Amino acid sequence: MATEGNIAPDFTLQTDKGASVTLSQLRGKQVVLFFYPKDDTPGCTIECKEFRDAAPKFEGKAVVFGVSADDRASHEAFRDKFALNFPLLCDTGHGICDAYGVWGTSKWGEGIRRTTVIVGADGRIKRVFENVKPEGHAAEVLAAL
Repeated sequence: MATEGNIAPDFTLQTDKGASVTLSQLRGKQVVLFFYPKDDTPGCTIECKEFRDAAPKFEGKAVVFGVSADDRASHEAFRDKFALNFPLLCDTGHGICDAYGVWGTSKWGEGIRRTTVIVGADGRIKRVFENVKPEGHAAEVLAAL
C-alpha cells in the first residue's frame, strides 16, 4: 500500500482522450488519484459523478484523476455518458495499481480496491484513503487538501 510521507511511485499513463500523463511532470501541484474498480458500475458512477460535481472546488487546489484498469474505449464511453470533466487514466496492465498497492482480492474477486491517494506538490504521498465509500468521498478529499 502507498505510505504517507513516501515519494509517490511515478508513472506515465494514457488518458481517456489519448494524452499521456506523467506524475513527475506535475510536481508543484497537488494530485488526487482516485482508484476505482470499473467504469459504469453503480459505486464507481456515484464516486465519479461526485468528483465531476465538485470539480470547481478542486480548481487551484489539486489536479484530479480517476484511475482504473479499463481501456481507453471504456473510459471514453463512461466519460461521455456522465459528462465527466476530469481525466480518466488507463492502467490496463494494473502496473500502477500494483505500485500503489491497490490491486488485490476483494469480495468481488481480483481487481482494484477503492482507494484515493493525495500526492503533495513535493511528490510525496500526503494522504491515503482506503476502503473508500463513494458517497461523500469527493467532499472528504477536498477537506484533506
